[in-house]
Amino acid sequence: MPLLSVPKEVAVGTAMLGVAFATGMLAGRRYPSLVFGTPKSSTSGMIGKNSPLRQYILDHSLREHPILKKLRLLTADHPWGRMMVSCEQAQLMANLVKLIKAKKVIEIGVFTGYNALNMALVLPDTGRVIACDINEDYAKIGRPLWKEAGVEHKIDLRIKPAIQTLDELLANGEAETFDFAFIDADKESYNEYYEKCLRLIKKGGIIAIDNVFWNGKVLNPRKDDLAAQSIHHLNEKLLRDARINISMLPIGDGVTLAFKL
Repeated sequence: MPLLSVPKEVAVGTAMLGVAFATGMLAGRRYPSLVFGTPKSSTSGMIGKNSPLRQYILDHSLREHPILKKLRLLTADHPWGRMMVSCEQAQLMANLVKLIKAKKVIEIGVFTGYNALNMALVLPDTGRVIACDINEDYAKIGRPLWKEAGVEHKIDLRIKPAIQTLDELLANGEAETFDFAFIDADKESYNEYYEKCLRLIKKGGIIAIDNVFWNGKVLNPRKDDLAAQSIHHLNEKLLRDARINISMLPIGDGVTLAFKL
């Protein structure tokens, strides 16, 4: 289906993201020391975590709500703080949510709730984030800050296997009623999450899939690395999936945006 057959906002957004990807690739050629990786290591994303260029990007593009920053710093001090989505990636997700005027969002993998808070802040007062996780202890770190930001009522935290929550949403007749989904949980289940989210997302909606580089391991996934194998297979599937348009972006540990046709 031609790109112009989808809503104007999505077509514009896709074009903008294509330019962003091309710019990133050119930057990689200009700065050969830049590396692909994971935001959870010292060589995160296209640009090293401690790179002066990455700091320049943050200094000149990051518009972080004070409570978001507070939660980010709290999470950074956590022993598993490296699991948090990068702040620049979270800002992109929020901008996409705002671009398509989303009202209903799914997040699979909440951790301390930084990204859930980021999206809730741009949703209308009646908007909702269905936040799926299996560990309530991590979410307890962010919940008080959701309340402090005045958006706790927008975040519906469901502590159970995400597949179960997605099945419940489908059983409740909520297919094709969501605008946006963010997938960042156990990698072996990515394909199942994607398929169920595709049923829940309306036409013109977006599914964002995180960690599609898996620290570069997708280039040559070992047979015993189920996570890398699962992500690699999904990446190949998405390329051929006629139900969507896609952009794979070199931000963080790689994120693929799937635009439902």
